[in-house]
This record gives sequence, C-alpha cells and structure tokens, in this order.
Amino acid sequence: MERLDESNDHNSIKKRDAHLDPPSNPTPKKSKTDDNQMSTGNELLFAVQADGAEDKGSRHSMEDKFVVLPDATLNFPPGTLRCAHYAVYDGHGGQLAAEYAQRHLHANIMAAGLPRELLDVKAAKRAIFDGFRKTDESLLQESAAGGWMDGATAVCVWVLGQTVFVANIGDAKAVVARSSATNNLENESNDSNPLKAIVLTREHKAIYPQERARIQKAGGSVSANGRLQGRLEVSRAFGDRQFKKVGVVATPDIHSFNLTERDKFIILGCDGLWGVFGASDAVEFVHKLLKEGLSVAAVTRRLVREAVRERNCKDNCTALVIIFKRQ
Repeated sequence: MERLDESNDHNSIKKRDAHLDPPSNPTPKKSKTDDNQMSTGNELLFAVQADGAEDKGSRHSMEDKFVVLPDATLNFPPGTLRCAHYAVYDGHGGQLAAEYAQRHLHANIMAAGLPRELLDVKAAKRAIFDGFRKTDESLLQESAAGGWMDGATAVCVWVLGQTVFVANIGDAKAVVARSSATNNLENESNDSNPLKAIVLTREHKAIYPQERARIQKAGGSVSANGRLQGRLEVSRAFGDRQFKKVGVVATPDIHSFNLTERDKFIILGCDGLWGVFGASDAVEFVHKLLKEGLSVAAVTRRLVREAVRERNCKDNCTALVIIFKRQ
C-alpha cells in the first residue's frame, strides 16, 4: 500500500514463516511447504500446497504480514471438516495493525463458530464477518491504549472441506486460475486450453461511488486525489483509528465456491504485487513455472522477485500461492 515519507532502502527477497500465536491460541509451526488433503464424504480428494514470500521493495521497512496454516484448527477441538487458512495483510502507517490481524483474526473467527464438523456456508460466512468485526474492535482498543494509528488491508482464504471462502478489505487481491476443461495441470501445456484468471475480490477505495457515499454519509470527504480526507486511499481496513469516524470500516466482502478439477491455484497478494502484475499476467507467470516443475516455495519467491527486481515494484511486495491437486 502506498505510504508517506519512506526512504528507498532496498532489501533482498526473503521468505519467512508466519504464525498465529496469540497467548491463548498457540499454533503449529509452518513447514517450508505445506501439504494437506481435504475430503468431504464422496467428493473429490485434493492435496493443497501453499507458501508465501515477501520483499520490502524500496520502502524503509516491511509492513506486510502473511499466514500459511495448512491445519488451522489452532487449539480448538479437531473436527471432521478439514480447515486450512491463508492470508496476506498489507500494513500502512506501520506494521502493528497487520501484525495484530495476523495474530488474532483467524482465532477470532474460529471462536465465532467457523464450522468444524458439517459445512454450513451461511454459518461460515457469519463467523468470518463476526471475526473481522471482533478483530477490528479489539485492535482499535489496543491502538488507543498504545497511542498508535496503524492500519492494514487484508485478503484471506479459508478452505473448509472442498469449499473455498474468500474475504477481503481494502485493495489486497485474490485471483484463482481456472481451466476451461477438467484436465490435470500437467496436461494443460497446450495453448488451446489456457488458464483463466478470475479475480475473487473487489477493491475498496475511497474514490469508488459506493465507498464514497458511505464516507460522505459519515461526515468524511474524498479529495480530488481520490483519498479519504486527502490522505488515505483505501476505504476499508483494520485499524486506522483516526479515520473510523469518517467512514473507514473493516466490513469484509465474503464469498465462496466449491473446488473442482478446474481450479488449479490461487494467488493472494498485496497491492504492491498487483501494481506491476495484471491478474492474467500473474496466472500465466505462475503456471509457466509450475509446468517447469518448480516447487510452490520457489514459484512464490520467483513471483515476488520478478515484481520487485524486474518490474520495479517499489512498494512492499508480498505474495502467497495456493495450489490444488486432485489425488
């Protein structure tokens, strides 16, 4: 996300483990590449591989965070419904809001009743909605107590059984690569059956009519530069305490879809990645590397390296790739 008055100190690409570790919710350590299998009854069985990478670009500091949890039950009783969770948090004004959401959002959603036995789409969406609300409320309390005003956008994925849930606030984005026929990934090398890039999220920016209307109703204004109060580009985020009274909310867009053989992988990224990669471009780049036999960890690192070193992304850049393979 665009930030103010940051120096151009470039840092090399690095890959790190991301943990959700609030004191009451310890989590399993993330392996280098995460595999799990999901099945619900007689449905198809898929293996999932996921990994993330980051680079601070030309920014003075790294304000993004990401989460890879192949087994996302935390310390809750295990259920029959397999749960995996992945997220990218893009901080602005500092890293504290992104760090807080990374540590607490999923735990709050689990506590709000994310299904662990039988899939209930409405209940899952309600839990995600309530978890976002709870996280923002508690984050704002901690922000006020600590005297900081950081904010963070988010794009999150939950895989419950064979159903994918996507939630976002702000301008972080999720894109799914979907084939036009039910062929395996390795059989899709011909151009007659290319992968289609489908954007799963909607950006929330102050300049957009629906967002602008809410801001103006709350007493805020959108300047000629498209920014809330002339300063903030996004209109939905965690934190941003100074803007909450003038229309900034942490209400996510949430939708779901059932995995099929046509769904090959999902790319999650902050706006730094999508500022230099179009959705179709990113899908083509990742697909090419996967066909070459690279691991998901290597593919994710190459994607971020390409964005920063070759395409001149100057912002923090974080990407996460989630691959689905039928067993």
